[in-house]
Amino acid sequence: MPEPRPPDPRLDAVLADLLDADFAFSPVSASGYGLTEYDDRMDDLSADALRARDAAAVTLLTRLDEIPDDGLSTDEAIDRDLARAVLRGRTIMAPFEAWRRDPVTYSAPVTSGVFVLFLHRLRPEADLVDAAVARLESVPDVVEAGIANLDPSLAHPLIVQRGRNAAKGGVRYLRDLAWQDVEDEPSRERLRTAGDEAAAHLERYVARLDEVVDLAHGTWQLGEERYSRILREREVLPDDARQLRERGQREFDRLDAEMRDLSRDATGNPDYVAVLRENDAHHPPSEQAMLEAYTEWTERSRQFLVDTGLVTFPEGETCAVVPSPVFQRPVVGVASYIAPPAFSDSRRGHFFVPFAPDGASEEEIQERLSNNSYGSIPTTSVHEAYPGHHWHLVMRKSAPSSRVRKVYGTPYFNEGWALYTERVMRERGFFQDPLHELQHLSATIFRAARIIVDTSLHLGEMTVDEAIAFMRDRAALPEAVAVAEVGRYCWWPTQASSYLTGCLEILEIRRRYLDARGFQGVSPADVPVDVIRDFHDTIAAAGSLPLGLADRAVMASLEPAR
Repeated sequence: MPEPRPPDPRLDAVLADLLDADFAFSPVSASGYGLTEYDDRMDDLSADALRARDAAAVTLLTRLDEIPDDGLSTDEAIDRDLARAVLRGRTIMAPFEAWRRDPVTYSAPVTSGVFVLFLHRLRPEADLVDAAVARLESVPDVVEAGIANLDPSLAHPLIVQRGRNAAKGGVRYLRDLAWQDVEDEPSRERLRTAGDEAAAHLERYVARLDEVVDLAHGTWQLGEERYSRILREREVLPDDARQLRERGQREFDRLDAEMRDLSRDATGNPDYVAVLRENDAHHPPSEQAMLEAYTEWTERSRQFLVDTGLVTFPEGETCAVVPSPVFQRPVVGVASYIAPPAFSDSRRGHFFVPFAPDGASEEEIQERLSNNSYGSIPTTSVHEAYPGHHWHLVMRKSAPSSRVRKVYGTPYFNEGWALYTERVMRERGFFQDPLHELQHLSATIFRAARIIVDTSLHLGEMTVDEAIAFMRDRAALPEAVAVAEVGRYCWWPTQASSYLTGCLEILEIRRRYLDARGFQGVSPADVPVDVIRDFHDTIAAAGSLPLGLADRAVMASLEPAR
C-alpha cells in the first residue's frame, strides 16, 4: 500500500491562519467548539474589528485561490473548497453590513457566551464561574459597540424589534437564571452579582433599541443578486434565487397533491389543512407535557435505529431533551439543537423544546403548543435528534476529519440532512399512524413554503403581511408561529430555503451512490439496509459540506484506494 501523501504545506498554513483568526475574532464561538482556552474572552464587536474580519476574508480567499488542484488529495481539495465557500460567503455579505442592521449581533455573544459554558461543563465549576464573570465584565464594551454601530438608516423596525426582544430575554437570563447553574454558594453569589451588573448594561442597550425602532427606516431585503451569489458561491448549488423559488413551488405542488391523497385515504377528507388544524387541537396541555412527549419520541426514534441498523452509533453519544433557553424564546418559536463541542470528548447534545417567552399569555402558550401536536412530535424528534441533527453532528465530530470540517459547515447540509432523515424514516416504516405521515409531509411542505416565501421576500416580491398570510393559510401554521417564522426569514436570509433544498440534493446524491453500488432503479426502501447505512455513515462523517462538495466526498468514497 502506498504511503499517504503529506498535507500540502501552503494549504495547511492558510487553513490554520483562517481558524486562528476566527477563534480570535469570536472567542465565544471557540468556546462552543470546546476550545476552553478562549472561555474567559468576549468577542470584539467594534466597527474596526468587524471591518478587519471582512478584509481578512479577502486576503485569505486570495491565498486559497492560488493553490491549484495539482498535488492535492481529494480530501485536501474539498477542505480548500469548503474554506473558499465560507470566505466567499463573507465577501458577498460584507457590503450588506448586517452588524449595522441587526441588534442580535451584540446580544447573542453576551447570552450564549455564558450559557454554553454551563451547558457543556467542560471545566471545573470554579473555572467556569471565573470565565463567565470575565465575559460579563466585558458586556459594557459590547453594549457600547452595539449602540455605536447600529444605523437607523440601514436597520428595519422589524429586525430592531426582534433584537430588542432578544436583548430583553438576555436581561432576564443574566439577572435571574445564569447563576442558578452554580452549586457553590460564594461562586453563585459572585456570578449573580456580575450577572446583575451586566444585565443593567444590557437594559441600557434595550433602552437604545426602543429609540432606534422608532427611527429605523432601512431594509432587511438581501436582493436578488446577493441571494443568488450566496446560493452559487457559498452553497455550491446550480440555482439562482428565481430558479430556487420555482423549484420550491414545484415541490409545494407535488406535496400538495400527495397530502390530499393521504388525507383522503386516512380520514375521508382531502382538505389536509383542515385535518391538520383539527389534529393541532390534540396537543400537550402544558409545556411540561410537551417536554415529556418529545422525550418519549426521541427515545423511540433512537430505538428504531438500533433495531433496524440504519446508522452506526458513535460510542457514548447521548441526547438531552430540555426546555429552550429563556433568551432564545423571543426569537425562535420552534425546536432547535446544540451539538456537543467539536474539540471536546463530550458526545452529549441538547435538543431544545420550544417553550414560550416570558410574559406570554396563556392563549399564546396554547397556540404555540398547538404547533407541537401529538401528531407532529414524532417527525420533529426525528429531525432534531435521531437520525437528524444530533446523530449527524456527533458522527461528524467523531470522524477523523480535518479541523476545518469540524468547524465550518452550512445549513443547506445540516438542515437538508435533518429533513432527509424524516423521509428515510418514513421509507423504513417508522411513521405507522397515517396522521404521523401526514404531519411529516406537512413538515416538508412547510419547508417548500419557506423557499417560496424567503426568496420572494428578499426579491422584494412579497410583503411581510403577505408572507405571514401565506405561511398561515398555505403551510397551516398558527398565527403567532407564522409571525415568528417570517420575522426569522427577514433576519436570516437564505437559511429558510436550506431545509428542502438540501434534502433534495441529498436525495440526488443518494441516487447516484446507489446507482454506483448496483441498485439503479431499485426503490430506496428495498435497498439492503447495510448499503443505506454505508451511505448515511459516509455522508455524515464527511462533515456539513456545501452540497456540491458533499457529492464529491461521497462519490470519492467509492473509488478504489490509490
